[in-house]
Amino acid sequence: MKRIASLLLTLLLGIVFLLPANEAAAASPTEVINVAKKYLGTPYRYGGMSPTGFDCSGFVSYSYKKIGVNLPHSADAMFQRGKKVSKTNLKPGDLVFFNTGSKKVSHVAIYIGNNKVIHSVSNGVKIDCLNCTYWKTRYIGAKRI
Repeated sequence: MKRIASLLLTLLLGIVFLLPANEAAAASPTEVINVAKKYLGTPYRYGGMSPTGFDCSGFVSYSYKKIGVNLPHSADAMFQRGKKVSKTNLKPGDLVFFNTGSKKVSHVAIYIGNNKVIHSVSNGVKIDCLNCTYWKTRYIGAKRI
């Protein structure tokens, strides 16, 4: 009887301690998009990671952190994470990467559906068309976190 009670206690404790980690990893794409949209219009600031100003990776990292997912503050480092997703299989919440400069991966955005992304660019946090000429020609790939 003691052995069964001990086994049940171990099982219960395992469930209690593992659930929060799984919930954070399975955070809803709707949650991150809702968080991100709260910051529409926030000014761009190089190296920015707060509502006083964001750069692209700071914005994505901040939005995901608010739902319990930690990401690095670098588009290139984010590109090393997650599962590769084809452009035709994008889902809301996926990270979308671009080459806007001399580095291969220099910009990151959050896909919000309907061929749109939310990101921080030179004129602040805004929603843009993924297939508009500027972004379409600079698209590198996408990852699902």
